[in-house]
Amino acid sequence: MEYTYYPGCSLHSSAPAYELSTQAVMKVFGVKLNELEDWNCCGATAYMSIKELTAFTISARNLAIAKKAGRDVVAPCSGCFVGLYKANKYINEFPDVKNKVNEALAEAGLSYDGSLRVRHLLDIFINDIGTAKIKTMVKKPLTGLKVACYYGCQLVRPKTGLDSPEEPKHLEELVAALGATPTYYPMKANCCGGSIMGTEESIGKRLSKNIIDCAVKYDAECMVCPCPLCQMNLDAYQGKINRKYKKNFKLPILYFTQLIGLALGLPPKELGFGTELVSAESVVKKFS
Repeated sequence: MEYTYYPGCSLHSSAPAYELSTQAVMKVFGVKLNELEDWNCCGATAYMSIKELTAFTISARNLAIAKKAGRDVVAPCSGCFVGLYKANKYINEFPDVKNKVNEALAEAGLSYDGSLRVRHLLDIFINDIGTAKIKTMVKKPLTGLKVACYYGCQLVRPKTGLDSPEEPKHLEELVAALGATPTYYPMKANCCGGSIMGTEESIGKRLSKNIIDCAVKYDAECMVCPCPLCQMNLDAYQGKINRKYKKNFKLPILYFTQLIGLALGLPPKELGFGTELVSAESVVKKFS
């Protein structure tokens, strides 16, 4: 299994735990991630709402470079995945968009025909590696650990074919394969506030509070997510949320790759444990 790896800005800056754990667990499964040469920011989903065509072109530049290798493009970040996936889809389905994008790319000696497949990292674990193989690789089953699986609002929307937009289940399948218990969690696809934390913090905190509160009510000991922005909002703002709403949340917010690594018996430091703001020591001590 070999892929073109698009890390995006977050994994090289604010989400080191996601990068470390992704590389560590992929090595165990024999998956080769070839980082895209000279990649640029995908423009993120917020930019698409301002200058859609420019956003498509920015994402298409990455795809045009990746086309040379001809492999599936894998993005761990939900925002990057959506940006690249949507650009790819529009270039395939709308000739006018394709022509305008390629007119811009031609200035850099590039072109793109929409021929690549854009995938999220979770898709690789579920559909290429598979939960059956993951089960056989588990060295330290996470027995008894209650996990809230949080997808966020972008990974399964709009319809990407990865999972159900309203009742996704892949994270639960993955968590169960590790020996842990996925808790019932009705807010698993609700928005955490996303980038609105930077403009309307009070709204963002309320949205994140609702998600954490729901997980805690259903006895979750930790939460796993597949998105750096979701992880940052739910982790970094817990202190402010506690003060504003008079709560006492201490829920570790982890990347699903960190939980996989823990079950594989990898050292916590190699998985980025300790970089989170809400300590995950209670989880690590049980299984490391």
